Amino acid sequence: MISDMKPEDIVGDYRETVLTFYDGTRRKVLYTELETPYPDGKLIVSTTTPEGVIRQVNRAFVEMSGYSEAELIGAPHNILRHPDMPAAAFKDLWETVQRGEKWQGYVKNLRKDGGYYWVKATVIPNVRGGKVVGYTSVRRKPSRTRVDECAKLYPTLR
Repeated sequence: MISDMKPEDIVGDYRETVLTFYDGTRRKVLYTELETPYPDGKLIVSTTTPEGVIRQVNRAFVEMSGYSEAELIGAPHNILRHPDMPAAAFKDLWETVQRGEKWQGYVKNLRKDGGYYWVKATVIPNVRGGKVVGYTSVRRKPSRTRVDECAKLYPTLR
């Protein structure tokens, strides 16, 4: 379970909403219009349990998300869920990886400070003995053209 976001962590003016996740849990999120550009040459990497709980993160993940490593380890990956992301995207992600297949897509992630950053994400199931034992996610810098396309498309997929 992740806690609601706190106003003292947010930079600038923000909006507030409550997200309901795939498993039915809810979280109050505070978000701004402040984008953090994805840096050239960096890869964000994390591993999770089959349920999506974060096991490992790299330094780029910590830097881009604004959370400390201690805050991320043990948290559900949806700690980064931005309210602009359509539920359909995550439904497709989960259905794909639970079949043992690779998923790719463009994701707008929510930072601890209420800002956001876009990634091109690849999620790969970790399969041992024919069973999914977790997932590895690698994110890289997306093209601005694809980000602009997704920013227009995603509101229509609610």
